[in-house]
Amino acid sequence: MIDKNNYHQFQPLLYQVATAQIEPSDISFPIRYIFKNKKHIDIRLANVQNVDTEKKIISTDNGNYNYDYLVLAMGGKTNFFGNDEISKNAISLKSTIDAIKIRNHFLEIFEKIASNQNVDEALYNIVIVGGGPTGVELSGAFAEIKKSMLPIDFHTIDFSKINIILIEGGDVTLAPMSKKSQVDSFNYLIELGVNIYTKAIVTSYDGNELKTNNGMTIKSNTVIWSAGITANSIVGIPEKSIGHGQRLIVSEINELVNCNDVFVLGDMAYMETSEYPKGHPQLASVAIQQAVNLSQNLKNIENKLPTTKFKYKNKGTMATVGRNKAVVDFNSIHFRGVIAWFTWMFLHLMLILTVKNKIIIFINWTWIYLTKNTALGIIIKDDDKTMN
Repeated sequence: MIDKNNYHQFQPLLYQVATAQIEPSDISFPIRYIFKNKKHIDIRLANVQNVDTEKKIISTDNGNYNYDYLVLAMGGKTNFFGNDEISKNAISLKSTIDAIKIRNHFLEIFEKIASNQNVDEALYNIVIVGGGPTGVELSGAFAEIKKSMLPIDFHTIDFSKINIILIEGGDVTLAPMSKKSQVDSFNYLIELGVNIYTKAIVTSYDGNELKTNNGMTIKSNTVIWSAGITANSIVGIPEKSIGHGQRLIVSEINELVNCNDVFVLGDMAYMETSEYPKGHPQLASVAIQQAVNLSQNLKNIENKLPTTKFKYKNKGTMATVGRNKAVVDFNSIHFRGVIAWFTWMFLHLMLILTVKNKIIIFINWTWIYLTKNTALGIIIKDDDKTMN
């Protein structure tokens, strides 16, 4: 196993790290610890540079490795749709490091506001771009901590001046979910005081001023970009094997087309089926099911047995908006509110890898629920770096 990080991160809860509700270590797990009892697994910390699919060699900054079968599961990254200015000035949320940067940034913003009499308007506006699950959950979390947590620490700030703004290019929030979830999530955000602008596409952001295609201009020093995802790429993959969004085109057993013995999983994989003619959604549940299916298929290939085509079993989707506010779609069933919120919490706790981390997160959630307060507002940065 080759990875540029020595840990696995639980991405669905990154937004809670970004909003200082849980610690980075609560959702990050050392890879060597995960596989400590798997003596047949070797782990290498390295950055992958390129692959030679004919010679079956993968090159890294830590040396070259020969392979019999290669499985690429390098995930995705934020899609800024080719806008370099936005890429340079907006903040993304795809990793633990991103989450820490956001936490540091927004805490520094409030320290600035508390320390100055004449505050620039741009400090007061926190903008989230993208109304998918990440954008909705971030917006709801910021709105809640603005209302109940931050005023305890920053009692001199007039929080009525702080604006949480969500910008979505489409017509609705949570577009991949049911119509009821879209309406409920929108209403929940409005109830929390989030300003929502739909049918608005961000065209530029210079670090101080954001502009959209419909003529709207917003001054902001905080723009968090969650509007899209594109697959991570690797040098050496044939151009004819690369599809939309840089995803790699695979067969129904996740084998890369035009290449032998190379398999692709998760966000990187683009598989067209009758049910998903435009590829599967880039969700963790898809990646997990693909991995399970591929592991059995690799055994079958080795034993010269028939392989099984991948068929995604959609077990439902969910999103949380805030305290006692969540939406759940399970097949044709939709529910919301407190029951949906507790369902969301329970299922996410079950997906956390270690018992210790499950307990820590549960205690943090319980403490925040009972006290409406958190003690995790710590700014962690290099001593020689100052606020912008």
